[in-house]
Amino acid sequence: MSGERQSILERQEPSSARLVATLGFAGLLSGLIIVSVFEVTLPTITAYKAKVLREAVLEVLPGSALVQRLVFRDGRLIVKEEEDKDEEALFGGYDAERHLVGYAIPAAGPGFQDTIRLIYGYLPAERLVVGMEVLESRETPGLGDKIYKDSAFVANFRTLAVDPEIVAVKKGTKSAANEVNAITGATISSKAVVRIINESNARWLERLPDPDQTSALGKEETRANDQHRGASDR
Repeated sequence: MSGERQSILERQEPSSARLVATLGFAGLLSGLIIVSVFEVTLPTITAYKAKVLREAVLEVLPGSALVQRLVFRDGRLIVKEEEDKDEEALFGGYDAERHLVGYAIPAAGPGFQDTIRLIYGYLPAERLVVGMEVLESRETPGLGDKIYKDSAFVANFRTLAVDPEIVAVKKGTKSAANEVNAITGATISSKAVVRIINESNARWLERLPDPDQTSALGKEETRANDQHRGASDR
């Protein structure tokens, strides 16, 4: 009798090959579902990121009404609305009369915990940073995250000279136009923001055209920009 029971149990127990096949099918099905969801949601995510970025550009460049995406190619800045992950870009901000207000420059670099991604506004004629917004950060909650939650720290970047370079100093000791009051308890994160902007300035500022040579947007450029704005707003 015990022999019959053992035989029945052996027949009921699935083979290793069947288990592997079942797990493989489940993994394949899960992968297909994940890929399908990603492909369906990607356009929405991309549009949302574009909208957030455009709002950030307008925030760090007060007075801007229009925005153009610009890349540096063949020794000059050109308009390129299509994104290319291998090509650095900045944004030109223009007033309602199509005159240049300044540039919004995305930048990134290591912080205390992880990469900090930010964007800052720059006025070439005055050589001033006039705004900074953190786009992505995983700095320590309650400390490092003050680089975007502490309004006093963010205010440091509203009229900040870039020459000879930006310097982070102990909170309450700022005495020069190029200095930033660091956050107490988050000095590393504060200095990381300053370093990221300085390194970005070293890459970009010499590439920018002379302010006196910067002309207003052309009609074709304006039309393309307006279409981009409409798409972002949707």
